Amino acid sequence: MPYRLGPTHPDSAGTAENHPSGDGRSIGERRSYAAAYESLTFPLVTRGGRELTVTLAAQPVFDLTRSAPVARRVRRSIRHRGGESALVGLGGRTIEAVDLKRIDLQTLRDGLDLLRLGPDDSGVVPAFWRTIASSGGRFALLCTELQHPAAPGALLVEVMGGLEQAPAEAIAEAISHFQTRAVGVILHVAPDAGAVRRLASINAQCLAIDFAGVEHEAMRDWQGAAQLIAAAREACQQVMLLNLRPDRGLAAQAAGATHAVFAGMEAVIV
Repeated sequence: MPYRLGPTHPDSAGTAENHPSGDGRSIGERRSYAAAYESLTFPLVTRGGRELTVTLAAQPVFDLTRSAPVARRVRRSIRHRGGESALVGLGGRTIEAVDLKRIDLQTLRDGLDLLRLGPDDSGVVPAFWRTIASSGGRFALLCTELQHPAAPGALLVEVMGGLEQAPAEAIAEAISHFQTRAVGVILHVAPDAGAVRRLASINAQCLAIDFAGVEHEAMRDWQGAAQLIAAAREACQQVMLLNLRPDRGLAAQAAGATHAVFAGMEAVIV
C-alpha cells in the first residue's frame, strides 16, 4: 500500500484529541507553528575542490485538516564557503552529479539521525532528481536507508531539482523503486500549474510546492494561489505546501492542500 503522510479525513478535525493543545478549540481558532526542531551542518569538498557547507534542519509537517503535526521534514540548504547559495546555478550543472549523490547520501544518514524517528513515526528527506534518475544513485540511497540503525517506520524521499525537464515516463520509472511499504516519494515541483498538470499521469504519493515563490500574502493574490493548489490536488491525492504563511492554513486546506510546512513567522491565530 502506498504510504501517506498522515490521515486527512474531514471527521478528524475539531476534536480535542486532534489538536496539539488538547483544548478542543474550534477550527477557526487553531494555531499553526513553524519552528524547526533542531539542525546540524556538515562540510563537503566537491570533486572540483570547492568547499561547501550543507545545513539540515528538522521541521514539523502539519496535516491541515487535523491542524496537527504528523511528520518531520528535513530542510536542506547548500552554500559555498563564504555564504552564497551553491544551487543558484543548479540548472547549469554547477555541481556535478557525483557530488550531488554524495550530498544526498550524507543528508540521508545525518537526516535520519536528526529526525530520530520511532517505528510509528514518519519523516521526509530531500534528494536530487539527478541522484534518483540513476540506478546507482537509487541503489545507494536504498542501501543507506536499510543499513541505518535508526531507520523510521516510514520514510518519504522528497525529489527535487530538474523534474520540470525530465520526461514523465522517466520520473514514473525512477520513483517506482521507492514506493514500498516503508518508503515513499514526494515530488517537489515548480509553482506552476502547467508543471503540476504534467505530473498527473505519474502515480506520485504527494506533490510539494514551495510557496516562498508564490504571492499569497494579500487576499487579492490568493485566487491565483488557490488555483495552483487546486491543479495540484487534481494531479495528486496529497499536496504539501512549503513556506506557507500560517494565516493561510485554513484557506489552503479549503483550496485542496492536505499538508503544510509553515513559514518562519510568529504563531498566528486563524
